Amino acid sequence: MKEHFSVEENILFDFFNQVYPLTENDFEPLAKVIRKKKIKKGEFLLDIGQVETKTSLVLKGFIHQYTIIEDNLFTIDFSLTGMSFNNFTSYMENSPSNQIQEALTDSEIIYFEKEDIDKLLLQSHPFSFIYTKLFEQVHLEREKRSLILQHKNAYKKYELFLSTISKSKRFLEEVPQKLIANYLGMTAETYSRVKKAYLKNA
Repeated sequence: MKEHFSVEENILFDFFNQVYPLTENDFEPLAKVIRKKKIKKGEFLLDIGQVETKTSLVLKGFIHQYTIIEDNLFTIDFSLTGMSFNNFTSYMENSPSNQIQEALTDSEIIYFEKEDIDKLLLQSHPFSFIYTKLFEQVHLEREKRSLILQHKNAYKKYELFLSTISKSKRFLEEVPQKLIANYLGMTAETYSRVKKAYLKNA
């Protein structure tokens, strides 16, 4: 831990260093613009119709990203401690959000505003590299999940979830079963059945 960094700065420094070995000098411009926010359980960070202006990292808690279509909830993603998130379409297009970001527990995040990110992308090569790699990871996982959802066989969906989604182990440990079922496009009953079948065959 860098003693002259705050707790939040150290968490972000370590998070970024998993992607690229930052020096303290590299990190200084980033530390100046990060912001922190506490969110109560049940509070929305982003609602349908609002515009996404930030990229966030969960310090503590659980953020559920989902949309509502014809009164049905559809999970887009989960963000647990140490995971980054934003509504990419709204963020890039400056358009109204079609998703909700809700804290399912009391949570804390740190975040960058888009205008600060744009400046850092121009001024900091290390940050540009990290930013690109993080978005590659996010979209790789979403593409893998999209392919999982194409399968009609629930057992195959669960099998692919475990083998291709890098965060699946943490999801199984920290996310309610009914939400994982929703994430995989199946009912809670079907999810429970295929999970038992998979464990029996493992």
